[in-house]
Amino acid sequence: MTGTDRPAERVVVLDVVGLQPEHVDGETTPNLAGLFGDGATTGVVPPFPCVTIPSQTTLATGLSPSTHGDVSNAEYDRERDAVELWGRDSGDRRRVWEMQGDSGLTTGALFFQHLYGTDVDVAVTPKPIEDENNDLIEMNCWTNPDGFYDELREEYGHFPLHNYWGPAANAESTKWILSAAREATDRYDPDMLWAYVPHLDYAGQSHGPNSEAFAEALAEVDELVGDYLDFLRGTDRWEETAVVVVSEYGFHEVSTPVFPNRALREAGLMATQEAAEGGLIPDLAASEAFAVADHQVAHVYCDQDAVERAREALEPLPGIERVLDGDDQTAYDIDHANAGDLVLVADPDAWFTYYWWDEGEDEAMPPYADSVDIHEKPGYDPCELFLGEDGFVSTDPSKVRGSHGRVDSETTPFFGVGGPAAPSLSLDGDIDMRQVAPTVLDLLGVRDDVAMEFEGASILAASNALGPADD
Repeated sequence: MTGTDRPAERVVVLDVVGLQPEHVDGETTPNLAGLFGDGATTGVVPPFPCVTIPSQTTLATGLSPSTHGDVSNAEYDRERDAVELWGRDSGDRRRVWEMQGDSGLTTGALFFQHLYGTDVDVAVTPKPIEDENNDLIEMNCWTNPDGFYDELREEYGHFPLHNYWGPAANAESTKWILSAAREATDRYDPDMLWAYVPHLDYAGQSHGPNSEAFAEALAEVDELVGDYLDFLRGTDRWEETAVVVVSEYGFHEVSTPVFPNRALREAGLMATQEAAEGGLIPDLAASEAFAVADHQVAHVYCDQDAVERAREALEPLPGIERVLDGDDQTAYDIDHANAGDLVLVADPDAWFTYYWWDEGEDEAMPPYADSVDIHEKPGYDPCELFLGEDGFVSTDPSKVRGSHGRVDSETTPFFGVGGPAAPSLSLDGDIDMRQVAPTVLDLLGVRDDVAMEFEGASILAASNALGPADD
């Protein structure tokens, strides 16, 4: 990286999930290392919990979960007594790519959560066509412009949803996403483009961050990102381009699944009811307390008079490091109405499963337990990454080898700025994830034009890395 004191004309942001600073070196990831040169990389401190939606919303808004309200991947609607995992929209959360009217930029966002209906100039996100039982009828993606997915499908085939999540998750989904990024750049050339790069997530959870499979995935993702960078180098605006690579979280090696809903059910606080297809499903309206599991964090929603009984049932469980309430949630920056009355934090080698049935209690297993089902399951289920013993996916949580959600120094995610239009930077110490959005705007020289309030300062403004552009 040679460095420049002028704003970039184009910034590409690659969200390479699971990437950490120690992963970027000339031997392991030569394409990424070659992008940054010396001294342009560091760690980024994520929000708590560092899981997908809270991290992505913090990246794109520059706000903490206590402000933007995305405190987990799932959201419990207290009025409807329903848990929605992934599916809710962005509400009034405005992301940097939706502020193009303020800045005069053109923008793009690919495969980030909550993109349906966004007014970003170029967007792609999965939106499969399903029947009333949520079974897949046909693969589809929501795009802006409207016909963009048809053009992508003609060139690359349908987006490989089965390679994006589930037992067949692999590099093919990342390859398709980066192909879409190449086409978005070639056809529309947005001034700011954000793209989600998921491949490391699969090996991190299935095999753990210290496994040979994870090392192989690092090499694969570096090659795929390298191919996209080679494409960018051949475009007319490469000399005016800065590339930001950021990660949402790093992985802990885990070996201890924790079952908060088992404890709540045994204590008589979580109620179940018979499912039409057999087995038991939660009766949330009748429950005094239940836990929504989310990797290494679980939100426990309680009736007002059941909070202390829930705490008494949960605190003795092996694998729970802390139970957060009140002032604790304020200290962790998740004091928001969407948070549970209690929030559980797992030990570094532990994670939370949504299961409420005991091992061998097959009659209490819900009908969706052994399938990929992001609609019905009231909590995140990494067992969907493994083929099942009887059903389609596994119900054996001992198979999971990696998890995330805690904010620890040993799992600090990556941040770096490279490319010919990147400024000369000396990144001493980790930055805060809330600094990423204002930094991207500052790289483009439009921070003062965008009507967004951030909780963190641009790292460029702090270092005076960019001078004013010539008139």
